[in-house]
Amino acid sequence: MHIGKLAAGALLALACSGCVTDAELRAADEARCRSFGFRTSSEGFANCLLQLDLNRAADRRARFDRFDAPPGWYYGRGWW
Repeated sequence: MHIGKLAAGALLALACSGCVTDAELRAADEARCRSFGFRTSSEGFANCLLQLDLNRAADRRARFDRFDAPPGWYYGRGWW
């Protein structure tokens, strides 16, 4: 019983460690754009933040597109 509680606690800690809040994500993006040399409240800084967000969205779409796509091959006669 003690091992079960320990395992449940470890799983909970593991699940929570992968969570990143929006504020933490924004702070990481701002730090990354500052490390590229952009000054805060400049147009280049805003474009950098936008590009990071677009890249993240494209990565997310690429990860989940494979679940919505049909298989690459069919046996027998296809749908056409």
